[in-house]
Amino acid sequence: MQTQSSPQYNTEFDPLVGEPEILAPGIMRVVAPNAGPYTFRGTNSYIVGFDDVVIIDPGPDDDDHFAALLSAISGKKCKGILLTHTHLDHSALAPKMAKALNVPLMFEGMHRPSRPLNWFERDPLRKSGHYGLKPDYVVRDGSKIDLGEIGLIIHMSPGHCANHIVIAIEGGDQLFTGDHIMGWSSSLISDPDGSLDDYFTSIEKIIHLRQTCYFPAHGGPIRNGPDFAQQLFDHRHKRNEQILVALAAGPKWTLSLLSEIYPDIPVNIKPAALLTLNAHLHYLIKNQDIESHGLLWAKHYRLKA
Repeated sequence: MQTQSSPQYNTEFDPLVGEPEILAPGIMRVVAPNAGPYTFRGTNSYIVGFDDVVIIDPGPDDDDHFAALLSAISGKKCKGILLTHTHLDHSALAPKMAKALNVPLMFEGMHRPSRPLNWFERDPLRKSGHYGLKPDYVVRDGSKIDLGEIGLIIHMSPGHCANHIVIAIEGGDQLFTGDHIMGWSSSLISDPDGSLDDYFTSIEKIIHLRQTCYFPAHGGPIRNGPDFAQQLFDHRHKRNEQILVALAAGPKWTLSLLSEIYPDIPVNIKPAALLTLNAHLHYLIKNQDIESHGLLWAKHYRLKA
């Protein structure tokens, strides 16, 4: 459903899957062969640096992609595997790659929900998270990685999931945004794996960074990064307003709200829309705008008196 504040998405990305492409000096992209409704053309694995490099998001555990990445770094010294977050389409190949290259795994921390689960609550994205994967080197807000001619700066950006980070080129215009900001679609936020409250905080933080060219984990580069990020921010707040307007007409069940807020969404994306809707509803409950009765997806929502 397009609204007045809907971002202008770019779906014309047509990469050479498995082939290294130089995007800027010291920045190479290899797209993994895992295209799908939630991964678009596939996961973007980035090789950053000149003689010394890191691999950002090695992607799915795929033999062809593993071979493509090894070929792309031939003659270079890999200093580590750096993950924007630990969903399996980004991290499944990471342990194998780190072992083969004898380098550390670097990320914010182990995969976890963005909030404690309630009694009998199930995380619908649990199977997508790389639970149990441990970092060899824990990155924090402001952590720096020295690659000689290129330096990287880490910025915490929870929202899509709890351990999400974005990675800036020190002194440069480029920012690796993972799944937090993508040009082809808005980020999936599935409560409790993700948090809309955290997403808003992180996107405001990203907008105020000096970097303006975003390299997402799916889709092509976003040249006007802060402007596009502001569109995403406004779009999410517009969704909250739509939900409040819908409930002003009377209480509604979850699936009734889904049909009203996303009337034209394709069937194969409805599960993601339901997850995102639930994140918005949890955000509005937390901010005391609405209240609910019932369990799991069989909930009844109404404006708070």
